[in-house]
Amino acid sequence: MTPDFNLDGKTALVTGASGGLGRHFAGVLAAAGARVVVCARRMDKVLETVAGIEALSGSGGGKAIGVEMDVTDAASVAAAFEAVEEQAGTVTVVVNNAGVADGKAALELTEDDWDRILDTNLKGAWTVAQKAAKRMAAAETGGVIVNIASVLGLRVGKGVLPYAVSKAGLVQMTKALALELAPLNIRVNALAPGYVGTDLTREYLASEHGQKQIKRVPFRRPGTMEELSGPLLLLCSDASAYMTGSVLAVDGGHLVSSL
Repeated sequence: MTPDFNLDGKTALVTGASGGLGRHFAGVLAAAGARVVVCARRMDKVLETVAGIEALSGSGGGKAIGVEMDVTDAASVAAAFEAVEEQAGTVTVVVNNAGVADGKAALELTEDDWDRILDTNLKGAWTVAQKAAKRMAAAETGGVIVNIASVLGLRVGKGVLPYAVSKAGLVQMTKALALELAPLNIRVNALAPGYVGTDLTREYLASEHGQKQIKRVPFRRPGTMEELSGPLLLLCSDASAYMTGSVLAVDGGHLVSSL
């Protein structure tokens, strides 16, 4: 039997989809057949992502709509879901991708730094997940929520204190939501990438410190965005119909490297 990675007929919402991993994830879901809701704060970048999806090769291109959403603002999240439901019906696949980071040392962090990262990466993901799950429950559709965590939510490094805390919280939130939402046929899993080359990380990965980190990866290289496509589709599709509360690491073996 061939696993079913097809997303035809699904409406999938991706946060933080104005660029980087979010833009890539939106394109992957569209190529699998989903109508994708592209969400971010900057509508100019949102519309760029939408245009890229609509230009996908194949008959008619991909299907996408763009909606402004600030995940740190509950009213913005609620308004976005309302707008999406009017245009595309109930969202049944959510990819909680919006996130920010900061490379400051622990003693240099300010309260504003802490709040900005935790509000976006953890509270924002919870706000989106709850709003989505309530609508799935009301419509009795079931659904899938995929939280984009990180290997830094499972182990820790220097200069990433609030980011690591936010991602560790996201891992536990994934498991707690999976437990509570299973009776509603809503599955909640997390994807935990390791070091992946994007426009935002390439400069760091090319630096001396970044190169030292890459040497700790058993594969001795960073991952590519394309190498996250299959794991994402697994978690978003019926191919993972019996998975919930799982954290899927895609890290070139970094988490199992020698101490």
